[in-house]
Amino acid sequence: MSKMNSLKELYIEELRDLYDAENQLLKALPKMAKASSSEELKEAFQSHFEETQMHVNRLEQIFEGLEEDPKGKTCKAMKGLIEEGQEVLKIKSGNKHVIDAALTAAAQRVEHYEIAGYGCVRTFAHLLGFEDAATLLRSTLDEEADADKKLTQIAEETINMQAAENENEKEEVEVK
Repeated sequence: MSKMNSLKELYIEELRDLYDAENQLLKALPKMAKASSSEELKEAFQSHFEETQMHVNRLEQIFEGLEEDPKGKTCKAMKGLIEEGQEVLKIKSGNKHVIDAALTAAAQRVEHYEIAGYGCVRTFAHLLGFEDAATLLRSTLDEEADADKKLTQIAEETINMQAAENENEKEEVEVK
């Protein structure tokens, strides 16, 4: 975008950014689930995949109400976050618990980015008087925060502890 003169223009650009981010995430989550050796983490990724599909649908609903096209922007931040996560997927062997901890860390960075983005657009929607959109965005924001909390719980209660317990072991596994 070469110019930006209104909060509504910023709002639409930020929504497009999130739309692209969510679509990128839809491609990455199944790969992350497949790479995880933890059933609990796999389930969290699969559950968030289904939520992400709903997030895309909500954004499409908002764009429909604005009579705007959701496409046309690449979310460079999500692209970078996913590329970092892809580095974990390229690991061919290693300690499965440490790999799961790395996957969890990558996923939490994504969640924190999404929480920031949805918080901003929800505020913009309120300021612009788009209360229906603000409600939809609040639902997504809450789900992103819940996904982050779930990942934190999994990390703190199992994955990170397993990775730490195996710190002195040199158990290597072939990654799928």
